[in-house]
Parts: sequence; structure tokens; C-alpha cells
Amino acid sequence: MRNSVHLGNWREPEHSGWSFHHVREIVPSAEIAAAAVPWPLARKPRDIGWISFTAPDGKSRNIREFFHESSGDGMIVLARGRIVSEWYSGTFNAHVPHLLFSVSKSFTALVCAVLEAQGLLDPEKPVTHYVPEAVGSAYETARVRHVLDMTVGIDFEEVYLTPGSPFARYREAMGWNPQSDPAKPLDLHSFLMTLPPDGKPHGDAFHYVSPNSDLLGLIAQRACGKSVAEMMESLLWKPLGAEHAASITVDRLGAARTAGGISVSLRDLARVGEMMRCQGFANGAQIIPGRFIDELYSHGDRGAWLKGDLQMLAPEGHYRNQWYVSGPEGAMMAVGIHGQWLYVDPRSGVTIAKVSSQPLPVDDPMDQVTLSAFAAIVAALA
Repeated sequence: MRNSVHLGNWREPEHSGWSFHHVREIVPSAEIAAAAVPWPLARKPRDIGWISFTAPDGKSRNIREFFHESSGDGMIVLARGRIVSEWYSGTFNAHVPHLLFSVSKSFTALVCAVLEAQGLLDPEKPVTHYVPEAVGSAYETARVRHVLDMTVGIDFEEVYLTPGSPFARYREAMGWNPQSDPAKPLDLHSFLMTLPPDGKPHGDAFHYVSPNSDLLGLIAQRACGKSVAEMMESLLWKPLGAEHAASITVDRLGAARTAGGISVSLRDLARVGEMMRCQGFANGAQIIPGRFIDELYSHGDRGAWLKGDLQMLAPEGHYRNQWYVSGPEGAMMAVGIHGQWLYVDPRSGVTIAKVSSQPLPVDDPMDQVTLSAFAAIVAALA
């Protein structure tokens, strides 16, 4: 398989079932070391494959059928901290890291939460306080808060499959696509500084833009004085008790792709979810400030969310600090294209982590099936 996969085709459906958990062999990556002693996860097995549900498409299916239909590579379900089910398919297994795509955004926000608690990062400061070269870009008049909440007034669209689009150039800049003009190679941070405003006020509307999250990684790096991989390792991965090393892709100049380049093992993804369920407490320590989780629920801008274009993902919810919240007392969700999910329901005590290689980057009908499947699992285990 490796001989037929290269930078120009690795995200295509015929290759993604392999490449999504071999990213480090395709794109340059920085390692995020595991903990010396992993945070143990107890087990209480249950057969959840039989759980049936009817999704908005009107079709009835069970969880095992859903897993295969959604091109699942792995799924783990925890109930009150214990693993009740853990599935893998194909060549993926418990010890291999899988690309998280935009779930990476939510991880980046966790690092920022720790930096804020340490007094190193202030979300209310202007972006230019940390990144002076943002003058002249869409970020010139934005605050870090706007970046965290995806409410920057920026002229950029997430159009994944259009060759020659600004998004395709963005992927060149991050090192995920071949350079179209090797004489004028792009890099991630320089590309971010070219993005123009759209004329709308910051803070008014939710506008999902991945470059915001890459800028957030640069802001954190400037605030802390360490590389993104070093911050992830020292502030999140080792304190969490991660079982396996993670990685993050980097561009030609070493800039980390914090919007979508993190790869982790499935169990470690679940560990992050358990930490969120437990108000930031994990592995015997407070990793993330508890108020960060509280504010996900209490400080989301519902008005800005309703002006955006992802309401179908959380009709009763909102977006805050790079996390989705399904409703006032609902689940916290980190979501990535091609079917990556971290779903944490504090009321029921259920955490679900799922990684996939869905053929389409965005599949709204399958997202609705997925949310129905998760709701059925929660109902059965609550």
C-alpha cells in the first residue's frame, strides 16, 4: 500500500483506509511523547452491537451495522470511566495513531486553557498582541476570543474538493498537498497573514474557518515560547497519562498544523474525553481548569451560532472554545472531517471516541446517523 500512496493522493478514498493511520509516513510530523506510566482504563464489557435505532433518514440499523456503514476504523465506548466496548477494523489497532482532522482544534483549545490558567495567554487581548505580523490581515482587529469561538470576520471558505481554490492553496501551505509552484513555495504562517477580512464585524456570526485554529496554535506558541509539540506533550499528553505517542504534522518550515494535523491512538482519544467528562480532572490531577468545561456550556453565543451554517450539527447548541455543545445540558463534541468524533455526555457518564475513513470529507446525512447512533448508545448505557 505504501508504494502507491503519496502527497498528491493520500486523502482519496482508495488510500485513506491506510493513510489516515500512517500520516507520519506521508507528511512531516513532530512527535508528542507518551507518559511514562499510562492512566489505566478499567473494563466492564457489554455487547452494544445489538443496540438498534432509527436515524433521520428513516432507516433502522444497529450499532455494528452503523460502524461498518460509516467506514469506521475504530470506536471505543466508556461508561463512567470503564471501557464497555472497543472495536477496530482493517489494519487499524489499539496501538496505532489515527489522524483526527479537526478534532485537533479542540485539543489546541485545551492547551490554550492551561496557558490561560498560567497567566500566559489572555483571550481578550488582540491577536496582534501575540502575532504583530497579523496587521493587514483579517486578524488585525480581532481578539483571541474571536479566534477561539470562530467568529472572525474573514473572507475564506472551507471548500475541500475544489482544485485551485483558496482552500487548496491552504493545503499546499500546510504541507498536505504538493507545491503547485516549487519556485514559490507556500508556508502555513505566511499564508495565514494573507487572508482578508470579509467586511463583517468580528463576534457577530459563527464562521467555521480552519485557518483560525492554525493561528491559535501560533498564538499559543508565542505566548508560551515553546513549540506546539512541546506544549502538547508537557501540558496535556504526559499529565493525562497518554498510553501512546501522538504526532502533529508540520509544514516545510516546521509550523504545526493545529487545525487538523494531530494523530492519536483511539484509547488516548477516549482519555481526553474522560478528562472532559470529569471537569478536567484525570490521572489523579487537574489537567484542564474546571471552569473551561463550565464555560463551554455557560458562555456559548447562541445568536452567533444561529447565524452560521452548521446548525444541523447541534440544533439546540452552540460553539465555544473550539468545541461544539449539543444543548444546554447536552454533549460536548469534537468533530473532524471523514468521520472523526469525540462525544462526551456528562449526564449519562458516557464517552464515545470514533475514528473513520469516510470517503467524503463532509457527509451531513452520515453525521445525522452518527449522532443518532451515539444517542442510542447513551440511552442504553445511562
